[in-house]
Parts: sequence; C-alpha cells; structure tokens
Amino acid sequence: MPDFYQTGVVSTLHRYPPTDIERLEGELKKFGRTIPLALLLPCLYRELNGEALPRIVEELKRVKYLEQIVISLGQATYEEYLQAREFFASLPQEKVLLWNNGPRVSALYETLRQNGIQIGEDGKGRAVWIAIGYILADEKAQAIALHDCDIITYNRELLARLAYPVCNPNMGYEYAKAYYARVTDRFHGRVTRLFVHPMIRTLQKIVGAHPFLSFLDSFRYPLAGEFSLTTDLARIIRVPSDWGLEMGLLGEVYRNCATRRICEVDVCQSYDHKHQPLSPDDPTTGLKRMAIDIAKTLFRTLAAEGIMVSEGFLRTLTVAYVRMAQDTIKKYNDDAAINGLQFDRHTEGTAVEAFAKAITVAGKAVLEDPMGVPQIPNWSRVTSAVPDVFDLLKQAVAEDSK
Repeated sequence: MPDFYQTGVVSTLHRYPPTDIERLEGELKKFGRTIPLALLLPCLYRELNGEALPRIVEELKRVKYLEQIVISLGQATYEEYLQAREFFASLPQEKVLLWNNGPRVSALYETLRQNGIQIGEDGKGRAVWIAIGYILADEKAQAIALHDCDIITYNRELLARLAYPVCNPNMGYEYAKAYYARVTDRFHGRVTRLFVHPMIRTLQKIVGAHPFLSFLDSFRYPLAGEFSLTTDLARIIRVPSDWGLEMGLLGEVYRNCATRRICEVDVCQSYDHKHQPLSPDDPTTGLKRMAIDIAKTLFRTLAAEGIMVSEGFLRTLTVAYVRMAQDTIKKYNDDAAINGLQFDRHTEGTAVEAFAKAITVAGKAVLEDPMGVPQIPNWSRVTSAVPDVFDLLKQAVAEDSK
C-alpha cells in the first residue's frame, strides 16, 4: 500500500496505482522537444548473456521519447565488443556503444593522465564518467537517465518515472534518485537496510543535527543505482571510481544543488537484480568491500563538511552502530512476521558484524590517508586541462564503430 509521506528535505514522488505508462511516455515525448533525454547504460560483457539485459533491450524497443542511448561497455575483448554491437543493433533509437577498454579510449585515458587528470581504476564509476563525457560532447541531450543492466524485473515504466522529474520543465528538478521496495518472499538490500541507514542515524546521534546527514537520511534508498540529472549538473559533479559511487554522487549533488531541486521517485512496483555475497571474511569483494568503500566515502565527505573524524570518534561510532543495527534487525523481524516473509535473524546479525568490521577497516584507511583516491574530476576541469578532449572522445568512439 503506497503512502504519501514526505521523508525529509528532498521531495518524495510516490507511485500510486493505476500507472498510466502511455500518459507518462506521451508527456516525455512532448518534453523532449525542449529537454531531449539520453539513456546511459553501464554494461559488462557478461550481462549480454544474463537474465536481465535481453529483457531490458526488448522493453527499450518500445520507448519512443529517447534522443539517444549510450552503452558504456566494460571488460570486453574486441570479439566481445563486436558481439555487443550485434546484440544492441536491434534497438531502434540512435545508439552509441562506447568500448571502455578498447585501444582508442585507453589511449585517451593515457592522454588525460599525462595532463594531470586522475581517472581512477577501471570500474562502474569510470564507465559512467566517460559516458557522461560523450553525451556532453555530442550535445544532443539536456538530461541523462541512468540505470544498471542487471534488473531482472525491468519494465519501461521504471525509465519513464525516473526521467519524468528532470525532463518536466514545470518541475524544475536537476537530480532525481530512484527508490523501490527490495522485497520478494524476504527482504533484500542488506547494505542499505543494515548498514547505511543505521550508520547515518548513529552519526546523527553522535554529531547532532547536521544538514548533510539530514539530506542523506531523507532518501529511502540512498544506494539505488538509478538516477537522472540535467547535463548542466553532470558537467560539474565529480564521480567516485570505487564502490562508493552512489554515496559519493549524493555528496556531489548536495554540494552543487539546492535541495528543492532534488527529489526521489518511486519507479516501479517490484525490483530485483543480482545479489552480491556478503564475504564477511574478505574485505576485497562482496558486500563487505562495498560497505568499506561506502564508509570511506562517507567519512571523507563528513571531514570535508568540517566534522572531525578521529580514532575516538570511530570507536564510538562502531559501538553505537552495532546497537542501532541490532535494534533495526528487530524491526525488520517484526515487519517480516506480520507479512509472512522469510527472515533469518542469524544471517542478519552476521551481516551487521561484517559491516561493523567494515567501519573499522574504512576508518583506519581514512585516518592513514585522509584524502584517499581522488574522485574523477568533473568535465569542466577536464575540458580546461585538455580543451579538445570532447573531439578526441567522439573520434575514438567513431573509429571504434567503423
């Protein structure tokens, strides 16, 4: 049952049945005359043979309001790049396949490094960043929507609702963040449920009222990988290159936007994608690595906001977080019970223990290196350092496509 509750300092745009997808798409087509929209798809080659991406492509074939689709392909050989071109060829829209680790784009990365631009490691963050650069270079779109390619339950309604707040000129939003219920026969979204929300609320207890923490606490699903934004905003935000991408982007949006220009939007009735393993004993993979990168990004953003992050602060945070998370487990247990959902308190408790260790690992890393790996610079800085970078990028993509 949907509600109408406004969660905090950003607007919450709910989903009320029945959804009229034809109305939404008709209005988006009209809005596209003044605010054309590009869809950005960060994609790994292995997803071409997965359960989700073929369904996504079939749904996108029915979307009539997109100006272009830019697929940012990572971890692909030349043969795999050619297969990807064939895979996406059925899309009727104008489409661009950007081969991230191809020799021409790799050469462009080296040119940027030689000019003092730190572009981070290969991963989703860099794939998103370079695709944003292409969209800016091509100058065909004034808004960008992004979603992942592993959404098993994908429906074109998700894209329409995600894009609508930014494309509707009467709303005036610069950034829209998706949210959705990660529920099947049990609760999913452990990092959000058991780590991010409890930690933000623990920080509020320790630090007190702070605008940035209130901002983060306003989002129902701060780790959602789906968002839309204007190209003006895309030009001036930095992008994290690690698994702290979503948290880092929220920090950038907070710095560069008035909160009245930011919203969250309920994009679908149900949402499911691939599930990462917890990997409680391995900080280099799975949800534990994700939690470490998120915590590092959050601690460094708090420090930039003038909050002192010290050893004592981190010890207090870890202990208080565990108590907050344990109380959260009780709430989810009761929520599952009344709805007849499966719930394993031991598994949930194991996740909290792993996340508490992640706070310790992340805190130690931040104390040893407060600046850490720099975020990828925004495109305004890149074009200042390498004035012809957009031409070089378009040329690299065009030569790859021959």
